[in-house]
Order: sequence, then structure tokens, then C-alpha cells
Amino acid sequence: MDSVTQIALGSAVGHAVLGRQAGRRAALWGAVCGTLPDLDVLVPMADPVAAFTYHRSASHSLIILTLIAPLLAWLIRRCHRDLAHLTWRWLLLVWLVLVTHVLLDALTVYGTQLFWPLTDYPVSGSVIFIIDPLYTLPLLVGLGVALWARDRDRARHWNTAGLVLSSLYLIWAASAKAWVDHRVEQYLVRFDMPHTQVLSVPSSFNTLLWRIVVMDRDGYYEGFYSLLDGTGAPTFTRHPSHPTLLAGQDDNWAAQRLLYFTHGFCSITETQDGAVVITDLRMGMREQYVFAFQVGQRTGDGTIVPTPSVQQDFSYSSSQLDWVWQRLWRPDA
Repeated sequence: MDSVTQIALGSAVGHAVLGRQAGRRAALWGAVCGTLPDLDVLVPMADPVAAFTYHRSASHSLIILTLIAPLLAWLIRRCHRDLAHLTWRWLLLVWLVLVTHVLLDALTVYGTQLFWPLTDYPVSGSVIFIIDPLYTLPLLVGLGVALWARDRDRARHWNTAGLVLSSLYLIWAASAKAWVDHRVEQYLVRFDMPHTQVLSVPSSFNTLLWRIVVMDRDGYYEGFYSLLDGTGAPTFTRHPSHPTLLAGQDDNWAAQRLLYFTHGFCSITETQDGAVVITDLRMGMREQYVFAFQVGQRTGDGTIVPTPSVQQDFSYSSSQLDWVWQRLWRPDA
């Protein structure tokens, strides 16, 4: 999730655990710990694909975070001698803030390696968009009142209300996804649509309009279904992909890493100048995708050779947001 959301969640969790005893200090340390896992973006990586696929790895591991939580709690206690006796409370605060950070990230589609180093499998629930105001606002309102309220019981109640509402929103989002998946399954069966795998993802900033990616052997369908469509069917558009471009590329680390990290939800295309590009179909929409990487190049004799990975430029058009709003209400948008 975005940094504002993670700071708000960490601060709210910190206040819920130790607000009665530490007041604003608990919220402050919750915000700090809620930011720590995302600092892995500052670690230099060998190439763009490594930077893309190793984000949310060690720093987002439940195992690693559980191991370092006691050290962080000890350091915080050193800063507050008057509250140093609350050993287990500080430890619970740190651990819960770190764990809720990575579990929330795992509900997005990016991929969070929760059990690194035992496995680098990227967990991606695709339940909530990376920025969703309806999740973040209850946290901010509840926390805001809690920080300025003089009565600590009132502060605790408002902060708790914010956490409860945001959690209920996640339950709503998961329920919406389950309903969309059910509708898509019905559609695929009804029209006997050949496919290898299916993914549903909430569209930008909401959980009412969902984007569906249906993969087959030589391409993919991108579809959209709004919960306001009722009994209507998803609307799909066909796009080509060319997996044969990676034939004989088993030793191409960047290509194989992207196939693994995206769970196969990617397109493989060749540009006019012979560059082989893998595009992550999970993030973005309507042929404007956030992550695309050149991983190969066609040579003069027609063969394709691996190349150092290069991330392709991405520019997001504001017209996409206008289209999302229109499609939310009208299937023919």
C-alpha cells in the first residue's frame, strides 16, 4: 500500500496497543515502524528486474520481522526510560505494526514474500488497490481525533473505530472479489472460453469496478465488471502475446524471474526494433501498464539473445481515471 496508508495504519495500531500508557508517543513509534519495511527501496539492486522483484522480500518477511521486533522494541524502550517497564507492550506494538504492514501489502496484487527465506513465493491477494481512500480515511479520522483528544478513553474509542471500519472495508473488498470471481467463472463456462488462468484486480481507488485478466496460450483477454452491472456479463478485449519469443531462453534470468514473479500474468511482445519485452499485466489497464522490461534482443541472423534488463518508460494518462468513473456506471463506456 501507499506510504500514507502504512503510516496511518502503523500509528493507529501503535496507539491501540500502548496509547493509554504512552499517548502520542505510541502513535509516533507506530508510524515509524510502519514505514520501516518499505525502506528496502533504498537498497541498490543489480538491475531493474531485481529491484522490481526483490522489493517486499526480506524486509516484508514475517519470519525476519518477528526476529528483529525484540531489538526494535529494546531500542524504543531505551528512548523512554519512564515506560521501559512495559517490555511486552512495546514488543507487541512493534510486532503488530510490522506484521499488519506486510499482511496489508499481501492483499494487493504486487507480490509480498511473506515467508522469505524459506520461500520467495510472492503472495498477492489482489483484494485492494494500492491506494484506496475508503480504506485510509477511517484510519486518518480515528487517529486524528485520538491524537487531539484530551480524554484518553475517548481517544481510544475513536482510534478503535477507525481500525474497525478499515478492517470491515477489507472484508467488503474480499467479498466483492469473491462475487466477481464467481461471475467471471460463470461467464467462462457459459461461453466455453479457453483459458489457462484468471485474475481479478480492483481498478484504481475503488472496489466497485474490477479488471479481469484471462490468459490463454497465445494472448490474453482484459475485461471489466462493475458491481453495478448487476447480472450483466464482463466486457472483454483480446490482446496478443508471443510466448515463443522466449523459446530456448531458460537461462535468461530476468525473463524467468518475471514469469515467476507475475505468476504468468504477463505479455511477451517484440517491438519494431527487435526488443523482446515482458509486461506485467497485473498493474495498469487498457494497454497502459506500470511495469514492462526489455529482456532480449533479436539479432541480425534472426535469433533472440538475452540482454541486460531495461525498464520501459511509463506515463499514466488521467483519461484512464475518467474512463474508470464512466465504466463504473455504464457497461458500454
